[in-house]
Amino acid sequence: MSIIPPEIPFLASAREPKPGCPLLLGVPYDKTASFRKGTREGPDGIRTISEDGIETYSPIQDRDLEEIHFHDLGNLEVDPSQPPEEVVAALNGVVAAMYRNGGIPIVLGGEHSISPGAVRAAFDAHPDLVVIQIDAHADLREEYEGSRHSHACAMRRILDFLPSDRLLQVGIRSGTREEYREMHAEERYVAPNAAALTKALEGRRFQDSPIYVTFDIDAFDPAEVPGTGTPEAGGISWETADSMRAVLEGKNIVGFDLVELAPGLDPSGISSVLAAKLLREWLLTMATSS
Repeated sequence: MSIIPPEIPFLASAREPKPGCPLLLGVPYDKTASFRKGTREGPDGIRTISEDGIETYSPIQDRDLEEIHFHDLGNLEVDPSQPPEEVVAALNGVVAAMYRNGGIPIVLGGEHSISPGAVRAAFDAHPDLVVIQIDAHADLREEYEGSRHSHACAMRRILDFLPSDRLLQVGIRSGTREEYREMHAEERYVAPNAAALTKALEGRRFQDSPIYVTFDIDAFDPAEVPGTGTPEAGGISWETADSMRAVLEGKNIVGFDLVELAPGLDPSGISSVLAAKLLREWLLTMATSS
């Protein structure tokens, strides 16, 4: 599959990449969405609103996007009707090439079904990889609505290759009884706060491990982010999310994805603004760690 350059790159994106820099790639896909569709508009929604909705400067980190080098590649060319396993395989190939060329992938969804493709490439490049899932949903179904590659199966497909003890599932507040029993039995569940995440990383001696963060925006309270396909009552605030990001400052973050934003479900635009601001903060964090 080819990559379509962005009409509007994310705020302060450099014209060309350079070795070792973060690389943004959108995957506008939502075929398996089981409640409300619209996440295929996520990547361009984040880019468009970044022009006027946020500043390049982060007062939280006292750093500016204009001080770092990153490049927005654009969107993976996908057909909305494609089977999810084909999209996962295509994304895997592109992200694997990023690693071979020294880049740091930042994937913008799209629905969560895409993430196993990027995580598999990260795992192949870093066999001691740790995955941190920040999410409302466990996503541990073996299959859902007839598909093994549904967005409800994202973590199950990752566990097809990732050792169970190298997955941390942060802030899950929706799932089946079986999913919860598994998370707790495997000691993968982490409460959604900075102290719990710090304890989990230290307890498993993951402080120096390569880390991939997969961030489903429905982890936020729907009062803050109504623009997502499967909202769940409760959830984290902006302050909590950023305190968890701060835990990972200086860590070896080798990949990141931000999924499940559906801009069209929130005419106010506040969901897209929050997503763009979240991306800014993680870009600055990953540039620091790189």
